[in-house]
Amino acid sequence: MRGARIIARGPKPCGAIRAAGLTEDWAAKTEASEEVLERLLEGGVTGQRIVVQEHGEPQTEFVNALRAAGAAVVEVPVYRWALPPDVAPVRRLTEQVAAGQIDAVTFTSAPAVKAFLQIAGDAGADVALAFRGGTLAACVGPVTAAPLLELDVPVVMPERYRLGALIKTVTDELPRRAVKLRVAGSTLEVRGHAALIDGVTYALAPAAMAILSSLAARPGSVVSKEQLAAALPRGNDGHAVDVAVARLRAALGSGKHIETVIKRGYRLRVDEAA
Repeated sequence: MRGARIIARGPKPCGAIRAAGLTEDWAAKTEASEEVLERLLEGGVTGQRIVVQEHGEPQTEFVNALRAAGAAVVEVPVYRWALPPDVAPVRRLTEQVAAGQIDAVTFTSAPAVKAFLQIAGDAGADVALAFRGGTLAACVGPVTAAPLLELDVPVVMPERYRLGALIKTVTDELPRRAVKLRVAGSTLEVRGHAALIDGVTYALAPAAMAILSSLAARPGSVVSKEQLAAALPRGNDGHAVDVAVARLRAALGSGKHIETVIKRGYRLRVDEAA
């Protein structure tokens, strides 16, 4: 390899190249294959033999562009990304995302995003709608984010495309997105599977969480039993709503936060926005 030009897609492969006692000729600042391709085509590749290391899935467009420009391309698949034998846990996750029970999902590879969307589609879970709503989609970089951006899903990414930076981005972003209300003299925050009252966490069952989220989406307004029933994970009738509200009050340790409006529905006892 010392007799060949070595082109890297960013700092991470540069580190591996140098650890092997080699030196890269050039590295893409954006860490994107598009920048690498542009660099190669600008210099001309006619008659050259180019080895392309794949990362999880074939680089079809990249390779075809090089071949169209006259290069002989050798594809080297280092690994292949594949679905696990049991996709039931992922299916459950997609259903929870679609139901608004998840605050954020992190993605670290484009094949994982595509598989997630495929499983969601098979399960009838509209995760794209959830990501456009309250659920945060966080990607480690633009290559990973591309399948979501094609669906007009907003994503957040760290400035440095690293796992640690991704974690920091999520921990910075989630508090800004939390629904905060002043309810019955307390500060209420609504999360994907829990409520925080004056900073104390109250874990909630899915039905109770669905009720609270629906009430918090219309702070201070009366939400009918029919609307609340439609928000329940499996739907149901007014009796199921009454049971879920009772369990929600019990889980919060008090009934003061939720007011019953006779023959109309329920509402949060909102003081003012926090």
